[in-house]
Amino acid sequence: MTSAEQTVPLLEVRNLSKHFGAVRALSDFSMVVRPGEVVALAGDNGAGKTTLIKAISGVYHPTAGEILLRGQPVAFATPQEARDKGIETIYQDLALADNLTIGGNIFLGREPMRKAFGFLPVLDRKAMAAAAKETMSRLDFHVSRLEAPVSNFSGGQRQAVAIGRAVYWDAQILIMDEPTAALGVPEQRKVISLIHQLKAQGRGVIFISHNLQDIFAVSDRIVVLRRGVQAGERKISETNHDEVVKLMVGG
Repeated sequence: MTSAEQTVPLLEVRNLSKHFGAVRALSDFSMVVRPGEVVALAGDNGAGKTTLIKAISGVYHPTAGEILLRGQPVAFATPQEARDKGIETIYQDLALADNLTIGGNIFLGREPMRKAFGFLPVLDRKAMAAAAKETMSRLDFHVSRLEAPVSNFSGGQRQAVAIGRAVYWDAQILIMDEPTAALGVPEQRKVISLIHQLKAQGRGVIFISHNLQDIFAVSDRIVVLRRGVQAGERKISETNHDEVVKLMVGG
């Protein structure tokens, strides 16, 4: 990556607003995400975090403002258009098919096919398993049960599968919604380790969490939302838990 490419943010949100009738869910919000950077979004329930990520990922159409990818303005009609441009959102429920393998989840809806007997199209399970193994190894996640359904996996392992799916399809920006919620401490540490792997690969991560300890463990910057507006932005190295809480509650 050239120095010029490094100075251009992967993602830039400029003066973004989203209104639902008279309700201003998001007002004049701006932020940037650079390559290899984790930016945390913090705020109480109703602060505007979900509205923001849905506007970035093509679920909502902004009322005003613009979104730029690598300096180029974009507008997404659907979440699939955002995914095609390299923005992947991993919601708290992970959206995994419990009855499918890792490979089945990575390729869900985009399954590779091969010809049996020279003419009969069938799933290329061998290719799916090979891609699953290679993708998960890139995240330093090694599993011997490639043919096991993901319902057999722990919460942290399932989070790794969702991240692996995004990595396989070359997502450059990953929006992670409460990725450590409902996980035990060892599983939380594994997810934090996976996010560090994404940083090392030059990807940008938007990290949404109510857990300030996790935010401080993995993020470079924190942006605080309150009632749909940006209450403040700080480098993690230049702030502390008390200041962030004060920004969140307006004290």
